[in-house]
Amino acid sequence: MTYLLALDQGTSSSRSIVFDEHGRIVAQAQRELPQHYPQPGWVEHEPAQIWQTQLDTAREALQRAGIGADAIRSIGITNQRETTVVWNRRSGQPIHRAIVWQDRRAEPECARLRQAGWEPKIQARTGLRIDAYFSGTKLKWLLDQVPGAREQAARGELAFGTVDSWLIWQLTGGARHVTDVSNASRTMLFDVHRNAWDDELLTALDIPRALMPEVLPSSAQFGDLRADLLGRAVPIGGVAGDQQAATFGQACFTPGMAKNTYGTGCFMLMHTGTVFQTSQNGLVTTSAAQPTAQPEFALEGSVFVGGAVVQWLRDGLKAIKGSAEVQALAESVPDAGGVMLVPAFTGLGAPYWQPDARGTITGLTRGSTVAHIARAALESIAFQSAALLQAMARDAAAAGVPAVRELRVDGGACVNDLLMQFQADLLGVPVVRPAVVETTALGAAYLAGLSCGVFGSTAELSELWRAEKRFEPALAPALAQERMQHWEHAVRQATLA
Repeated sequence: MTYLLALDQGTSSSRSIVFDEHGRIVAQAQRELPQHYPQPGWVEHEPAQIWQTQLDTAREALQRAGIGADAIRSIGITNQRETTVVWNRRSGQPIHRAIVWQDRRAEPECARLRQAGWEPKIQARTGLRIDAYFSGTKLKWLLDQVPGAREQAARGELAFGTVDSWLIWQLTGGARHVTDVSNASRTMLFDVHRNAWDDELLTALDIPRALMPEVLPSSAQFGDLRADLLGRAVPIGGVAGDQQAATFGQACFTPGMAKNTYGTGCFMLMHTGTVFQTSQNGLVTTSAAQPTAQPEFALEGSVFVGGAVVQWLRDGLKAIKGSAEVQALAESVPDAGGVMLVPAFTGLGAPYWQPDARGTITGLTRGSTVAHIARAALESIAFQSAALLQAMARDAAAAGVPAVRELRVDGGACVNDLLMQFQADLLGVPVVRPAVVETTALGAAYLAGLSCGVFGSTAELSELWRAEKRFEPALAPALAQERMQHWEHAVRQATLA
């Protein structure tokens, strides 16, 4: 039997999963990753903990599978995107904690770029809007704020990377400073048409090119794992940012296919093939995971707070003791009783892009209970995702991309049947949960498998994909539209707060 090892480095945990040649999970291991919140709007990780937790899970997954590294044909890496690490090339030591994708500290720099008129050029070249979400302004903040960083960068002593680059550097013992196109496309510094760093954008943010990693297709030779880490040198053959990896793992290879990942945030991608469509509806255009050098694109919308709203119910309101309790609590009432919860804890992402919005609960009456709030919290995940797909449909129609016929779903919250049914009701199209919901890791394994010949083509991968459950729409379209109007009204109130 042939095996593939996927390293899945996420926002709240690091995981490793061993897959067999049929895309089935053999064994997995997971470690939580501590979060650091130095001040409101700031989110950080310790790069050393990112690396150590990932290595520990890789070793544990192999042990649980009962195999050695000699049974692994290739390693795939998928990672939380936009999270920014800068380290010293000689010592390998980070100059600062990693600045996490959720972090908003770079908003003043984004405002400067907007005021200077950079938005149209940045969107045309990178597909992205100017926002603190992306890596470029995080990197500039580090160079500006860490003592001596600019001088070291100018001398070529520092390396920048998203989490994939940081892991590859560690895995290869500093031999490779590389990334893939999907991660590079999330920096606001990468020309997605040419698949190359953009010198004019680097200059605009005063970032030396010497900091930047080499960019490869998502299925390529990224280097070899140091033999002492797992007992044998193993090639790293696939890399993709988590959302592009999930899209790949969901076998969304053709224009009009879409997936939504319900994790800490929610991330919806619609494949548009080789068509680069600049969004007119608050979305971004991003590079899809690319098995070859041929550029492929996707429309993407990002919800900053998805499953994290359930964590807030648990840790903030103390309404539940464990996240798994939320469905039972929400189902204890027939509906949300008119309560709307807009979880704009760190502003609102696509399609609204309101960084100053704050969370609100509206529609409360004397009869409202914590169960109504719990149901409204769950529904907020579906409302935000529905707003994304509606925006996507308008952009896709303008580009001549086929309409979405179904939404493939994954991520931790997709196991919640109440949420998935409500999502289908709002969208008016089936919501389909796959047999393997760990599609982010699966996508990384698929990319690695393609690079070493375990899989022959994406057509072969499409044949491996299987549905576990379909949720058909059961709500009248007029009623679904009315509920979306109520949601939009609640969003307007949140943006006035």
